[in-house]
Parts: sequence; C-alpha cells; structure tokens
Amino acid sequence: MENTKAKMKKNILIVGGSSGIGLALVKQIHYKNNLFVANRSNEGLNGLPVTYIPYDVETDELEISRLPETLDGLVYCPGTINLRPFKGLKPEVFFKDFSINVMGAVKTLQSVLGRLNNCETCASVVFFSTVAVQTGMPFHASVATAKGALEGLSRSLAAELAPKIRFNVIAPSLIDTPLAEKFLNNDTKKSNAAARHPLQRVGSPEEIAQITEFLLSNKSSWVTAQTLTVDGGIGSIKS
Repeated sequence: MENTKAKMKKNILIVGGSSGIGLALVKQIHYKNNLFVANRSNEGLNGLPVTYIPYDVETDELEISRLPETLDGLVYCPGTINLRPFKGLKPEVFFKDFSINVMGAVKTLQSVLGRLNNCETCASVVFFSTVAVQTGMPFHASVATAKGALEGLSRSLAAELAPKIRFNVIAPSLIDTPLAEKFLNNDTKKSNAAARHPLQRVGSPEEIAQITEFLLSNKSSWVTAQTLTVDGGIGSIKS
C-alpha cells in the first residue's frame, strides 16, 4: 500500500519556495507530493520533507542531477516589487526586474523541459504575474513590464508545448509576504492597502497557494494558457 501511495505522488519543482507564497505552497502540498525546492537559501524549510537545491536564478545553473527524470509540475515564484515614479526608474531597474521575473523563468524552464515532457499525463507549469499588467496602476511600470512579458511567454509556450505541458499564470494584487513587507509594515499602511480592495483586506500567501495547488492538480487538467486574477476585486470592481 505504501509503495502504491508513493507512486501516486507527483514530482514538483518549486523555485523560490522558502518564503512567501512558495513556502505556503510547500507547507500545503508536501504531504501528498515529492517536492524539490530550489532557492538561494533553505531558511524556512527546516523540518519540511523536501529536497533542497541551492539556486540563484540570476547567477546559477540549476543542478538538475538532483531532480528525478520526470517532473509533473514546476512553480516559479521569484519576483520583484519596485513601485516608483517612471521618471525615477533607471534602465537598470527594468533590466533587474526582467532578469528575475522573465529570464530566470526561461533559464529554469529550459533546464527541466525534458523532465516535464517525460510526464505520462500532462505536466503543469505555474508562473506569477500581477494585477497591474491588465489593470493600469501608477508606479508599476517596471514590474508590469516584466510580468507582462511573463504572461506572454506562458501563452506562447502553452500553444507550442501542448498537449504535453500546461502553462498558467496567477496574477495577484498585494499579498502579505516578506516581499511586500515595506508596504504593510505598520497599521496605517495595512489599513490603506486593505481599503483599496473591494474585499477590504490584502491577500494571504495561503490563499494564493490554494489556487496554485489547483493548477498543479488533475482537477485543472483542461486549463491552460490562462491568467487567473486573484486580487480581492481590485482589478474589476470600482469601490
């Protein structure tokens, strides 16, 4: 029975899985999947039954020898939040955001593409964007540019690599993660951020992890080339 259960587990690579949404996902799905977490550090992973692989998406090559020959899923979590007036955004900021959000995903995906293609059913890849791509928001020029490119990459690959691999994107609004700490580090900021959303609060990592789990699962087997906006209504409702 134990061997049967082990075979039913999926092999999933999570890049950036030691904090924020990635860590919430690890905690949520580790008991029913074989998880491989590639990250700059293993902080936050203590005691969790995962295979840790040191990996900086900007400077390192992924050590694919640590991965199984078949991957059922890839979740790419690294991201940036540089919210500044456009006139003060130097080109280096755009390059940095593009390097982490897009080129890191490209490099990672190319290194594990063969393993995703080995999936007997249909592998699932999940990227993360931002509501600011489809809903114009001030001060988001750099991050929206990078995440917009990531959405385009996802749709293109969904067409090119079907039916072996599905590609989907989750586009959240502000989520209470370490990456967003400077926007939520006191009661006034939290209150103001909550008030901008029709649901009157910011999102949690666990809520985004739940959507990610769905996209990795067989329950979403007919979902590909989609961008799922999970934003407390801010992108669609005028409150």
